[in-house]
Amino acid sequence: MIPVRGFDGAIVAVLGLGRSGLSAARALREGGARVVVWDDTTAARERAEAEGFEARRLDREEAFDDVACLVTSPGIPHLYPQPNTAIAAALRAGVPVDNDIGLFFRSLGHGWDSYDQPPKVVAVTGSNGKSTTSALIHHILSASGRDSQLAGNIGRGVLDIDPPGDGGVVVLELSSYQTDLARSLTPDVAVFTNFSADHLDRHAGLGGYFAAKRRLFAEGGPDRAVIGVDEIEGAYLAGQLSEGRADDRVIRVASGQKLSGPGWYVFARKGFLSEWRKGRQVASIDLRDIAGLPGAHNHQNACAAFAACRSLGLGPREIEAALRTFTGLPHRSQRVGEAKGVTYVNDSKATNVDSALKALLAFPKVRWVCGGLMKEGGLEALQPGLAHVSRAYVIGREPESFALQLVDTDVEICGDMATAVARAAADAEPGEVVLLAPAAASFDQYDNFEKRGEDFIACVEAELAKE
Repeated sequence: MIPVRGFDGAIVAVLGLGRSGLSAARALREGGARVVVWDDTTAARERAEAEGFEARRLDREEAFDDVACLVTSPGIPHLYPQPNTAIAAALRAGVPVDNDIGLFFRSLGHGWDSYDQPPKVVAVTGSNGKSTTSALIHHILSASGRDSQLAGNIGRGVLDIDPPGDGGVVVLELSSYQTDLARSLTPDVAVFTNFSADHLDRHAGLGGYFAAKRRLFAEGGPDRAVIGVDEIEGAYLAGQLSEGRADDRVIRVASGQKLSGPGWYVFARKGFLSEWRKGRQVASIDLRDIAGLPGAHNHQNACAAFAACRSLGLGPREIEAALRTFTGLPHRSQRVGEAKGVTYVNDSKATNVDSALKALLAFPKVRWVCGGLMKEGGLEALQPGLAHVSRAYVIGREPESFALQLVDTDVEICGDMATAVARAAADAEPGEVVLLAPAAASFDQYDNFEKRGEDFIACVEAELAKE
């Protein structure tokens, strides 16, 4: 646990008692704060009370008369589309609002004066690939013998980790919900994977979404920034952070295009990762036969992870060796079975159009299981990947409306996962991939994308058992 510093003897309120909220309450108490809590769910409040926390309603301004700070969970809106009533009450009362990420950064460095090598924090954000990139950085560090912990939006809550030891590294995956509110953001290395439209209602549009991501780089001023520049937002961010073309504090990353100049670049083209510094190539890795990193989108993730680990002093060959032992993450380009020349891949995490497009482009012939709760913007951006689709098998509560947007694509309305997988398995020919890449949220039929992916896996296993 990382005890929260700066609130010894003060009252701090915690709103939302899920994983991050309850973890924050414990860490605050460990640091000497008196903690009051609230969650709209009775069971969550009862769990907190069983641990000795005082429950207090927080939807009125007077509830904050003696409160020094309100700590809120990332899923609770603090500004758009409208603030939660408790957060609005805190703001009216003039009480600062923070989250567990802000508490983590303000508290992490306690006791480091005795270390020979201060620990480092690598923070990863972006629209897609955050989890894979974060897990890959952690895997490379661990495989290279470095003390590493993975936390944030993946793995453990940030305040649940052990205090890092001498020279240790903490790798954080951070969503826009987390970076948008944190009052302290001071990573040593910050990574921006890529950018595409997502969570637009929460951030009041594309500009607000980008601003939330940008805070990780603008607020804390990382020593090194790894920036994916395939989109204009990334190129703009890299330009803002750089003092000139040769400024190697910014490592520019790309997939599908060559980068050149006097700076520091890592890019992937035709399946090869290349590192260039000061106008010459210094390393190259063949990514094509690395099973855990299929497709151009995973090559982009590999470039970002490579760059982050190089900035921490690791050599190209030890990074390459670790890449070859990476097995990938559940629900992200996860190979779950193969029979009669047909491969089954679970990419349930492809909840938006951009990530689904990248999944489609990773395979030449696809039996595509798709559909769910559509996000803003429609499906038009999927068009470049539809040429890879032999047939789309649409699930969800309103599959017809989803299917209508798949212009010039062979579509079968299935409704549920079992029907979609059964029909795709029956139709698939050797060399094809049955791919779950929904291009939609899961909440119309599932609690989360993990449950959707688990259902896909169960349905695939049931089909394979018939062989």
